[in-house]
Amino acid sequence: MIAHINEWFDWMKAGASYHPDLGESGWLAILPQRKPQAELSADIEADYCIIGAGFAGLAAARRLLQIHKTARVVILEAATVGSGPAGRNSGFMIDLPHVLSSSSYAGQAASDQRDIKLNRHAIAFVREVVDEFDMPEEAFRAEGKINAAASHSGVRANQEYSEHLQKLGELCELLDARAMQAITGSSYYLGGLRTPGTAMIQPALLVQGFADGLANLVNCELFEQSAVVSIQKQSDRWKLSTAKGSVLAAKAILAVNGFVENFGFYRRRLMHVNLYASMTRELSEREVSELAGEDRWGFTPSDPFGTTVRKINDSGGHRLIIRNRFSYDPGLVPRNEQLQRAAHDHDQAFHARFPGLSAVTMQHRWSGRLCLSRNHAWALGQVAEHLYSACCQNGLGTTKGTVAGIIAAEMACEQQVDSLMPEFENDELPQKLLPEPFMTVGARTYLRLREWLAGKDR
Repeated sequence: MIAHINEWFDWMKAGASYHPDLGESGWLAILPQRKPQAELSADIEADYCIIGAGFAGLAAARRLLQIHKTARVVILEAATVGSGPAGRNSGFMIDLPHVLSSSSYAGQAASDQRDIKLNRHAIAFVREVVDEFDMPEEAFRAEGKINAAASHSGVRANQEYSEHLQKLGELCELLDARAMQAITGSSYYLGGLRTPGTAMIQPALLVQGFADGLANLVNCELFEQSAVVSIQKQSDRWKLSTAKGSVLAAKAILAVNGFVENFGFYRRRLMHVNLYASMTRELSEREVSELAGEDRWGFTPSDPFGTTVRKINDSGGHRLIIRNRFSYDPGLVPRNEQLQRAAHDHDQAFHARFPGLSAVTMQHRWSGRLCLSRNHAWALGQVAEHLYSACCQNGLGTTKGTVAGIIAAEMACEQQVDSLMPEFENDELPQKLLPEPFMTVGARTYLRLREWLAGKDR
């Protein structure tokens, strides 16, 4: 497997710009301009090198420094912090089971209880980071979320999920149509299921604050616009080379999610899916008044293939965010026409929910990547001597990415006390994918069918 590590995309070998996503994330666009950390331009050494500055990579760096306070940690980010998937999600750090292949997010009781434990550990970990680096309130709010139902089947799914959560001993509250209208100002929804443990985040702001906070520490360095173009074993260390420099590290962690395949690992075992989102322009005072409802809220759909909706009111003003549509993209990079088709669906979903805002247009549209496996297994663990993977979270990348980074760091440090590692000792590898073209045809057919079955919830 080591022999495959240097088989990179041609555009990376040529030093081309790193643009695997479509559009600029609205979360990033509404933030003040940030000065990126410098590009790696020298040959340096470190105890640990982390590739990727998303939730997994940043969590790994912080956990390494908690365990080995004097270790030198280097983080290499191919783009700029917040411009990739970590800054492109809908901003939910969910503590409860969230199985995308389920009809109501529920899984098996034993695995769900484990997931709850890990997810809450991650949320607490990030809350500490927010406090430690003195981030603004909008970066992280522990205010819960609602599963919104726009159809009778969605109401039934919420009821089933509520019963499942109650058996697990979890708090939840079913809402009727009147309560949903009071929250949103919209009569579109028939009901909802409120759960209190979710943290609502401004994802781009949070990862930027996390990354810059780490970079300000004495023994942690972050380099942006520093895509790794080769990784080679040199004696007992790893040399990770970029276009203008290199890091020679005793141990390395791959926190690159689906791109781990380009390092030669988990090939033909990972499914690459893109999701799509749109954010409105800032609403005027009159539009806010006419919409009514609460200032901020976050809805995930009762059907996992429905439409996610958020209303925010922070430094970017009052805005609404719509996310729906999935595309299966084995090459990792979606096509522009997919974003255009999603934009049409976003406009329809928006105006169906908020007909009184017919003059409100979308200002930002973008795609974001998701990495899945057929059996919901993570690509997490040691993949070569002193080389570790923290990838493939199967959804909930904010929460599970944080978990993956923590565990990968603990594996690299062989941390046994107060460790999350025992939770993963018996986890299986991601299953191999079906041969092509059956895999792609099957995956795309499944996605279209599930979206169609979501009905009014989409």
